[in-house]
Amino acid sequence: MLESKELTKVFGSTRAVDHVSVRLEPGHVYALLGPNGSGKTTWMKMAAGLIKPTSGQMLYNDAPVGIESRREVAYMSTEPYFYTWMTIKDVGRYYDDFFEDFSMERYQSLLERMELREDMKTKALSSGMMAKLKIAVTMARDAKVYMLDEPFNGIDLLARDEIRASILQFAAYDKILLLSSHLVEEMEAVADRALFIKQGQLVESVDLETMRLTMGVSMADRYRQIYGHTEVQTNA
Repeated sequence: MLESKELTKVFGSTRAVDHVSVRLEPGHVYALLGPNGSGKTTWMKMAAGLIKPTSGQMLYNDAPVGIESRREVAYMSTEPYFYTWMTIKDVGRYYDDFFEDFSMERYQSLLERMELREDMKTKALSSGMMAKLKIAVTMARDAKVYMLDEPFNGIDLLARDEIRASILQFAAYDKILLLSSHLVEEMEAVADRALFIKQGQLVESVDLETMRLTMGVSMADRYRQIYGHTEVQTNA
């Protein structure tokens, strides 16, 4: 279980995350939604133990996130984080040395699925190929929590289908998958729960199937209601 309690992060005069309390449970794929600057990445980085909260708590299995939780939490950031001299094979070796739960066999299988070769230099990869590499190396871990920040960025339509299938391949009763993206329609095909964040605050945490049945709206419709100016007719 991954949980934040009154979690707050302040950078100077900016309150990036503002008293967010939410609990993520195994067996679900969560969509973390909100426009740029809403606090999604900051929340994920605190969940990964990369930055410390200003106040509140970030807990993994009822204990503060830290060295122990990092062994079971796999986080993919939006920033490139490979050395320019590395080949794709070097990236795998680096992760294999660093993470006990990393599977080289799974990594090579994902590379094949993503149509990436081990001899490719990371500095020569296009933005789409780099995005696929980051997903492959993250999902090659046998983690309990996977957090992918903007996994569909820079990837063409056909490649997105492959990435969705690769991500869902590792969804299980004992895993938490959290995906952040502004491509709401892509997320709707993957997630079963959604977290809507606006100006650092959690607006809503919903089960998507329940929302569709009770409100008669899709995740994209609800996104427009919360963040846009379009009135969407509901069955409520």
